[in-house]
Amino acid sequence: MELRDGSSAGGAEDEAPACGTALEAFGESAESRALLGRLRAVHGDLAAREVVEQRFRVIMDKYQEQPHLLDPHLEWMMNLLLDMVQDKTSPTALVHLAFKFLYIITKVRGYKVFLRLFPHEVADVERVLDMVTSQNPKDHETWETRYMLLLWLSVTCLIPFDFSRLDGNLLTQPGQTRMPIMDRILQIAESYLVVSDKAQDAAAVLVSKFITRPDVKQRKMASFLDWSLCTLARSSFLTIEGVIAMDGTLQALAQIFKHGKREDCLPYATTVLECLDSCRLPESNQTLLRKLGVKLVQRLGLTFLKPKVAAWRYQRGCRSLAANLQCVTQGQSEQKPLVVTSDSEEDCDVPEGVERVIEQLLVGLKDTDTIVRWSAAKGIGRMAGRLPKELADDVVGSVLDCFSFQETDKAWHGGCLALAELGRRGLLLPSRLADVVPVILKALTYDEKRGASSVGANVRDAACYVCWAFARAYEPQELKPFVTAISSALVIAAVFDRNVNCRRAASAAFQENVGRQGTFPHGIDILTTADYFAVGNTSNCFLVISVFIAGFPEYTQPMIDHLVTMKINHWDGVIRELAAKALHNLTQQAPEYSTTHVFPRLLSMTLSLDLHTRHGAVLACAEVTYALYKLAAQENRPVTDYLDNKAMQRLKQIHQQLYDRQLYRGLGGELMRQAVCTLIENLSRSRMPFKGDAVISGWQWLIDDTLRHLHLVSSNFREQVKDTAVSALAALCSEYYMMEPGQADPAIQEELIQQYLAELQSPEEMTRCGFSSALGALPGFLLKGRLQQVLAGLRAVTQTSPKDVSFAEARRDGLKAIARICQTVGVKAEGAPDEAVCRENVAQIYAVLLGCMDDYTMDSRGDVGAWVREAAMTSLMDLTLLLGRSQPELIEAHICEQVMCCLAQQASEKIDRFRAHAAHMFLTILHYNGSPIPHVPHRGELETLLSRSDVASVNWNVPAQAFPRITQLLGLPTYRYHILLGLVVSVGGLTESTVRHSTQSLFEYMKGIQSDPQALESFGVTLLQVFEDNLLNDRVSVPLLKTLDQLLANGCFDIFTTEENHPFCVKLLALCKEEIKKSKDVQKLRSSIAVFCGMVQFPGDVRTKVLLQLLLLLCHPFPLIRKTTASQMYEMVLTYSEVVGADLLDEVMAVLSDTVWDVELPVVREQRNRLCDLLGVPRPQLVIKPGTR
Repeated sequence: MELRDGSSAGGAEDEAPACGTALEAFGESAESRALLGRLRAVHGDLAAREVVEQRFRVIMDKYQEQPHLLDPHLEWMMNLLLDMVQDKTSPTALVHLAFKFLYIITKVRGYKVFLRLFPHEVADVERVLDMVTSQNPKDHETWETRYMLLLWLSVTCLIPFDFSRLDGNLLTQPGQTRMPIMDRILQIAESYLVVSDKAQDAAAVLVSKFITRPDVKQRKMASFLDWSLCTLARSSFLTIEGVIAMDGTLQALAQIFKHGKREDCLPYATTVLECLDSCRLPESNQTLLRKLGVKLVQRLGLTFLKPKVAAWRYQRGCRSLAANLQCVTQGQSEQKPLVVTSDSEEDCDVPEGVERVIEQLLVGLKDTDTIVRWSAAKGIGRMAGRLPKELADDVVGSVLDCFSFQETDKAWHGGCLALAELGRRGLLLPSRLADVVPVILKALTYDEKRGASSVGANVRDAACYVCWAFARAYEPQELKPFVTAISSALVIAAVFDRNVNCRRAASAAFQENVGRQGTFPHGIDILTTADYFAVGNTSNCFLVISVFIAGFPEYTQPMIDHLVTMKINHWDGVIRELAAKALHNLTQQAPEYSTTHVFPRLLSMTLSLDLHTRHGAVLACAEVTYALYKLAAQENRPVTDYLDNKAMQRLKQIHQQLYDRQLYRGLGGELMRQAVCTLIENLSRSRMPFKGDAVISGWQWLIDDTLRHLHLVSSNFREQVKDTAVSALAALCSEYYMMEPGQADPAIQEELIQQYLAELQSPEEMTRCGFSSALGALPGFLLKGRLQQVLAGLRAVTQTSPKDVSFAEARRDGLKAIARICQTVGVKAEGAPDEAVCRENVAQIYAVLLGCMDDYTMDSRGDVGAWVREAAMTSLMDLTLLLGRSQPELIEAHICEQVMCCLAQQASEKIDRFRAHAAHMFLTILHYNGSPIPHVPHRGELETLLSRSDVASVNWNVPAQAFPRITQLLGLPTYRYHILLGLVVSVGGLTESTVRHSTQSLFEYMKGIQSDPQALESFGVTLLQVFEDNLLNDRVSVPLLKTLDQLLANGCFDIFTTEENHPFCVKLLALCKEEIKKSKDVQKLRSSIAVFCGMVQFPGDVRTKVLLQLLLLLCHPFPLIRKTTASQMYEMVLTYSEVVGADLLDEVMAVLSDTVWDVELPVVREQRNRLCDLLGVPRPQLVIKPGTR
């Protein structure tokens, strides 16, 4: 059931009693009555009608899952609507609207419940018949009316009087006869069976009620069946018209043979079956036709066989769950003896058509569509219930033939559905369970690979349904021999199946067996852990729940065997990795079994020809070995106590064997490299006695080669391969390259460091990434004496040069490596710079990290510099906290100020994720749990503005929450410049929410300092400084111009208008002129126009100079700029009345509005000069370029 939202749209809904997600009553009764009462008033108003209809649909849809709650209210709703229909004064539109509302109710509750509420007096027959006759079958707007009328007519057909009595005198006028009612109904039914709308379904219902009447079947049944068979014969499923006709006809025939008496239908069954065979419906690509064909076939088969309950069927004695649990508690089970009758008691005369029917149903079990297979399975169950015991057993045998590995997954699925139906009906005798259970166990793990995926989830789901049905169908002692196998299989499916629906189905089946059978080992304990919700998460199933269940010895070995057999070689790489980790966990539950049985199998699979098997086996070997090492370590024993010499040698040979077979190359090479790197890491952590062995150099070669050729790895797998190789390197170095505690082998150290530093100069970006990360992962003893050399190499990687400007990922990984190295070597204030972070090198490290905070590289991927800035922010925080914990005196005041200012700038920029990351770093340093980080500027004010309790719930990703807080820092002089630098980029950005909230926050701050001239002056100076420092830097200058436009337009600098030629205005004009000088950037030019227009409000010479700039732009080479300038100047002269005298205003506005500014420049220049004269600005002089005449 889908979860309901607790909120409601109407008052009535608020009062609806509810329990959890289940409703308890129809809470919208009053509102629904009001809506239905409004139909007379709103039927003529399209908008009002749609509102009422939509609201009624919402109310009804709420009860789709619990339609029975509507039952007490159906009668009054129907009466209200039928009153409108039967009122002769009702307009046609109202009648159609009433029927539409009736259909909405029917759609939720179902027509079968609704039918009996229709009026069905004798007088209603002709009235309804006349209404149906008056409808237009081609009117697509009123199909609900026709659908409901046909259903109503089908009810009136049940009156217990001969229709001929209703005809009266058929002679109306001399020479004219009226058609009998019987013929009229039949004619309507036949006409609507071949329409394409919903009325076709109602026509089929009408036919089934009408044709099966005693008076009609004698006169019309044969002719109707003849018409139906002729329609089928002349229709083709290759045309749309043919499909529609066959659809309606098959529906009608299926309904007739379902509701008609057997003795009435039997004479026609063989003929209908032959006609159906000739239609060749199984060859059709129309799912609905094939389903209806199967449905009709099973109805024909049931017609051939006498209706009876098979005396030989299995009957379970105790069907109550409560009683069953009570019996189990008391240690006894009451059973009804199986009734067995001899063949002489049964009628063995089976009609010849039955065999053909069963054959077609068995074919239907293998259909490509689930609904067809499901219909066929139900047909098999119904037919078997009327067959003699031997023939029914033959049917079971035929169903079991579906479970051949030569059959498709469709046949397996259909077979499972059929077995569940047979078991549910007691037609699968206990003697057959020995044949059926092994097949179901195979179906529970059915998974057939198809290309890059697999099929079989539906088979496994259906197999769970079979187990669920068997739990309800059989006594516990009948299933007792199979309990161990079924319980293990269901637990395995519930925990290790890749598909969440299958896991939940297996959990439900296991629960049913625990409740109904009571014989599953540790059932209640397992159910409380592996319930419906717990099995929803794949990782949780593999890594947590599996460990708990494996704690019960009955399940441990089957679970391990399943992982080795089915999951290690799974097509999905994620499942293989989870399976290997699960084996790691389960090995600790059964170490002896893992050593003697599992490990040899895994080793033999490492050289399989199948890539997936090979990959999974290597991962599993790595995980099992490490698990055995941990077990040995707990007992202070070496891992060799679990693994013999042969196993050790085979582990050692894995790399060389793969290398000799060239399995590191080609398409699967990246998978095998990743797996073997995991193996190297786990063998190293397991302290395998391979020190000095040749295999170590082979492993080192693999790691180096993998890092060197990362650019050849597919992009979506590259990061994982790199991380795995780096982890393997760290473990390998720590275990095998240490001569004495804390001392490296000098030769290896020299070779390794020199080689890795050389690779940092590679022309391939990914190679730089790989070896940067590798250097960062080296253990401390390898860095001893080489720290400065390594840091210098990584510093070079983080620098931006023209040839590698786009290597943002390399710079990112270089920064991460520097931070990781600092954590590895630690801090010693007076230590040597080659051995630890100390007074001599800390400033250099900070310089590298701070330098990368200005990386705004852009390429086709967007702002790739953001990756570098993010890594720099994290590294700055890690280094600062590292120093703060151990040597806070190394944090200098100016460095701490730079760090905090840079983080504040990033926290006010436009990209949500990086803004949130910067804010988190800033607040972590500010509110550090240890001793406070020294020299944080304005710490007291910051702790007040951004107190720990206030910011705990702030989501910095959300602009509405972030910007109001970050703009408060503008009042702190140290942070103002950097906050403004970030804020102008946000205010002048493109993202609507970012622009809106950053602008609002900035205006709020400006509003607060309007009464403080000194603060406003200081803000203006800082803003101009930002502009000056970023001249011609389009990343900042263009959004800054937009920000200035907003500030000027909103009167933020009105205080400067009281003084002529205020320094702020003069400098701003100079900066704007410099910014747009010789610029061809249309966006920048348009933004500058808006700024110039805003600056006109400042009095003095600056106004004349601003007007001159605008008049120059009126003759810009770009027509768009000329038009934009004219438009903005028009608004300007209207806004600032002091710019133009009242006597000249109309003329200036006329020139600006009437001139066509995108014509040739000489024409435009003449009008521009006229404006110069009107505004009192000197005419610009045309400068002749040297060399032109």
